[in-house]
Amino acid sequence: MQKRMKTRIRRNGFTILELLIVIGILLAIGGLVLVNLLGASDKSDIGLTQVQINTFKNELMKFRVEMKRWPTEEEGLAVLWSKDALANEEDRAKYTRPYLAEPAPRDRWGREWIYRQPSTIVEGADFDVVSLGPDGEEGTEDDITNHTARQDAAGDDFSEFSGGSGASGG
Repeated sequence: MQKRMKTRIRRNGFTILELLIVIGILLAIGGLVLVNLLGASDKSDIGLTQVQINTFKNELMKFRVEMKRWPTEEEGLAVLWSKDALANEEDRAKYTRPYLAEPAPRDRWGREWIYRQPSTIVEGADFDVVSLGPDGEEGTEDDITNHTARQDAAGDDFSEFSGGSGASGG
């Protein structure tokens, strides 16, 4: 009879230790998923920024063909969406349409684009379009420029041949 009582008193649930172990495992898995998703988000922002810079580059080339000059640093990229950014009336009269349908004064991180004419990154290049990237500091490895693809393709030898300062863009 005593054997029967022992088996009936036994509980069929989880102990606190078992629950804590399961919760710990779930938190660890959640942390891994979160880290991977954040990394994908950063890569996505960088990729979208590069696409936007390429769009600027193409539209700047159209501007050059139509206006017979590059925008000045003072005019900046704003000339691509607003004729009001042009320095003089003669150029405003030649301006037939906005080159970009929507204004894009800031990058994915909310900072203003840097436009330089002529380039200070690649000797002999006509202009620079720069996003300071996730860290927001100029001259760091995460800067994204219209020269980034060329620099990545050339590898470490890029600065040696171009007079530039490598992938940092500074």
